[in-house]
This record gives sequence, C-alpha cells and structure tokens, in this order.
Amino acid sequence: MTEMQELTQEEIREFVIPCHSDLSKVKEMLAANPALLNAEYTEWKETGLLAASHVGHRAIAEYLLEQGAPMHVCTAAMLGLRDRVAEYLESDASLANARGAHDITIMFHTAMSGDVSIAEMLVAHGGGEGISHALHGAVMYGHVAMSRWLLEHGADTSMKDWQGKTPLQAATESGYDEVAQGLREFGATS
Repeated sequence: MTEMQELTQEEIREFVIPCHSDLSKVKEMLAANPALLNAEYTEWKETGLLAASHVGHRAIAEYLLEQGAPMHVCTAAMLGLRDRVAEYLESDASLANARGAHDITIMFHTAMSGDVSIAEMLVAHGGGEGISHALHGAVMYGHVAMSRWLLEHGADTSMKDWQGKTPLQAATESGYDEVAQGLREFGATS
C-alpha cells in the first residue's frame, strides 16, 4: 500500500472554498480525497466545517459532521444545538467567547441559528463579544427574535457588514420587513 501524499495548502484551499456554498462539489471532492475532511487552510484558519459554519450553510456542515469531521463549538452554535453548546460551556466557560474561521465570534454563529437561548447561555458564561457583528448574522437569516435580542443587548445598528451594508439595508433588500421594523424601533435610519 502506498502512502498518501501530504495535501498542499492550495489543494486544501480548493476544498474549503466550495464548503461555503456548494454541497455537490464538497461531496465530489471528499469522495475523491477523504484526507480533505479535516485539513486546515492555514491562511484563513479554516477547515471545510468551519467554512460552512461561518456562513450558516447547515447542509454542508451536517454532511461534513456525518463524514466524521469533529464538532466545533461554533458549529454547534450555528446549528442551534443547545445541549451541545451547554456541554462545551460547562467544560470550559471561556468558549463563550470562542471564535471560528476568520476570527468570527461564536455570537455571530449563534445569531445565524436564531436561537436566543444559546445567546443567553453565552452571556451567562461570560460571553457576548461581537454582538453588533452578530446582528448581521441574525438579519441574514431573517431572525426576528434574535435581532431584537441583540438590539436589546446593545448591537450597533450602523455597523456595516463585509459588503458595506447596514443591518437595515440588508433586511430591507432581503424583504425581512419585520426585522427592518425592529431595527427602526432601535433607531436605525439607513
């Protein structure tokens, strides 16, 4: 039996990119080279699972987990796995401020799940970093209750996302009228 060649960073990068959005490509690439499953693209501090997690791509994250990728606290938060997040926090309260790929906070991952109880758990364990950024995660998925919770906990309605949009602009463009109304109630004007 021959030894598998070590993966190059370029090969890993070519796998991590579709892990953000292309499940069929992920399946194809992983079938061709299972060693990609847990490989990290070091420049971004990102595995395929962390890529799917920070953009909220549940189907890809769940597929990679089924293939044996190890769960990460940020992934558990994004998937809304309350009990799993609670286990992580009970074993290490500092994970309430964990960060995933690109240094994205666990609060952002939680906001994409829409699960306010996880956000409350994080705060109860000393977390809460990135609440303003997390507002974009809640808005991205139209989570009304999560958006309101973040606003009630001081989220800045003027903070722009990676596309230069405010939460109100993103909510309006996505047709999330109830989220947009909540943002206006908290002073958002643009």
